[in-house]
Amino acid sequence: MMDKYFDYRKHRTDFKTEVIAGVSTFLTMAYILFLNPVILADGGFDFGGVFTATVLATAIACFIAAFYAKTWPVGLAPGMGINAFIAYGVCLGMEYTPAEALGAVLVAGVLFLIISLTPVRAWLINSIPKSLKLGIGAGIGLFLAIIGFEIMGLTGDHPVTLVTLGDLSNPLLLLGAGAFISMIVMEKYKIKGNIIIGIIAFSIIAWVTGLAKFNGVASAPPPMTHLFAFDLGAALSASMVTVIFTLFFIDFFDTAGTLTSVANVSGKLGRDGKIQDIDKAMLSDSVSTVAGSLLGTSTVTTYVESAAGVKAGGRTGMTSLVIGLLFLACIFLAPLATSLPKEIDGAALIYIATLFVRNIVDIEWDDIAEAGPAVLAMIAMPFTYSISHGIALAFISYAAIKICTGKTNVSPAIWVIAVASVISFVVA
Repeated sequence: MMDKYFDYRKHRTDFKTEVIAGVSTFLTMAYILFLNPVILADGGFDFGGVFTATVLATAIACFIAAFYAKTWPVGLAPGMGINAFIAYGVCLGMEYTPAEALGAVLVAGVLFLIISLTPVRAWLINSIPKSLKLGIGAGIGLFLAIIGFEIMGLTGDHPVTLVTLGDLSNPLLLLGAGAFISMIVMEKYKIKGNIIIGIIAFSIIAWVTGLAKFNGVASAPPPMTHLFAFDLGAALSASMVTVIFTLFFIDFFDTAGTLTSVANVSGKLGRDGKIQDIDKAMLSDSVSTVAGSLLGTSTVTTYVESAAGVKAGGRTGMTSLVIGLLFLACIFLAPLATSLPKEIDGAALIYIATLFVRNIVDIEWDDIAEAGPAVLAMIAMPFTYSISHGIALAFISYAAIKICTGKTNVSPAIWVIAVASVISFVVA
């Protein structure tokens, strides 16, 4: 049955290979089970409710990809960076409630869905300069890094320098540092699942030594506190325009970039430069974002870790099906999630930040007009503690530089976003 539906022979794969690919991708992205609830809980969300929503949203998203975008061996889950923006930027910074934040996620998801069904999708993908995409991606990484530093306790507040070195005598901080180093070493030796292995291994050390409390491994799934708990009132207000744009922008271009990377590895990139069936993959992603907001979690997106499964031979939606089933099997692991020391969670965030930042190598460094706005996006996000401010400043500066250098023959999307960014600062 699976052979006929996924057509293994056509894609030069088989059932065993697809299962191995699904397990490989699951191991590389399973950390989201623990990190997503931790991050959103800081923004006022219920930890248990987010844990259950994360599991179900991930499973449903993977199933949608498996049976609709069935030629794409990808994993989808609540995205890193977007969840931090919601928790620390929207809820803590702008003082919106979790329900209002979920309303914004829903609106952004519906917008993504509409655009995925129209020719606007291709126009947008091709309109944003590569340098800005890379700079914004790196900025999100640095934003995650500063959050990871705070969670670990590596930094503290200072009245003059604003930040200072934390308490290095804290044994849990040292365990977090060990976890970070272990993740890099395992990546160096190409060990799959290095993030989840590092988190669990060093958490065990913390439990055994009495530095952290072990709450058990399994229990009944926590109630879905945020199920259908979105509030559209604030989401449709003028003050939320920047938030919705940021959520849409990150999800749309992160998905497009990830799918392009997966297409390169899996051979889905045609000689004409077009990606086969990208419309189905984008539509699956957008529908998954809408589903995730209804369940009570942040924006669901396609994971670049999907490349692990592709490298293991995954070529069809069967890989996605396996990923979804494995996540669904984790729905009983909430006690384990609550047992993980935050310092070790913070170490995982810092490691993930390095994966975001390393793409700056592809920025056009020889062209300062391209590199300058990209670097501004990178440094503005952590220093203003806002992904949306970083994006806005990058587009404003990019447009201003083009005007001043007389090179105004850029996509109209640049001008629209730049003007919208200026307006967002004026009305804020």
